[in-house]
Amino acid sequence: MTNPDLDPSWPLGLDVSYCQGTVDWSSVARQGFKFAFIKATEGTSLTDSQFGPNWSGAKAAGLIRGAYHFYDPGKDPRQQAEHFLSIVWPDGQPLFAPGDLPPVLDIETAGDQSAEEVVQGIQAWLSLVGQKTARVPILYTDRGFWDDLGTTQLGNHPLWVAETGVAAPSSLPAGWQTWLFWQFSQSGSMEGISGAVDLDVFQGSLQSLQQMASSPSTPGL
Repeated sequence: MTNPDLDPSWPLGLDVSYCQGTVDWSSVARQGFKFAFIKATEGTSLTDSQFGPNWSGAKAAGLIRGAYHFYDPGKDPRQQAEHFLSIVWPDGQPLFAPGDLPPVLDIETAGDQSAEEVVQGIQAWLSLVGQKTARVPILYTDRGFWDDLGTTQLGNHPLWVAETGVAAPSSLPAGWQTWLFWQFSQSGSMEGISGAVDLDVFQGSLQSLQQMASSPSTPGL
């Protein structure tokens, strides 16, 4: 595997779900990781079984945290948004707080939907979650999948790009000129986590990451 061309000043992070089991967040923090994306929901009804422990554990260990929704193109996008919000904003009391990253939509598959239908669904989810949280949601995707959708409309959202086995992200998904987060490995290993874990980096300083987490919306958007 090609070694990623990482600036040593860029904060390192990881993304987790139930697949990683019980995470020792104190151990993760001791190894220098600064942020974590944590799976909250999928589709219209699935809640990740480890979301609660991961959400509180990452915070207690001092990591900057963000919650993500895995988008199911075969399900109603507004119902998916409401499901996500019901978990991160239970009874109208937001788990999102100053210091947390904006919400994330993870989009990786079109299912049996047309590209137009997928794009319309993504827009609906982003609009509803953005309005409810007063944050500009982050989009997670990869160039190959995204370019098949044939849209450049959503490049105003912060990009979390997935591309492994390269020294640096190659050409970006259509509509974006830069990326903020990069998932550079899907087979990382570390103390405190059993098995493989996805590894990420933020393109900027730790101060910039902290500012993004503390702002009502992403600067410059």
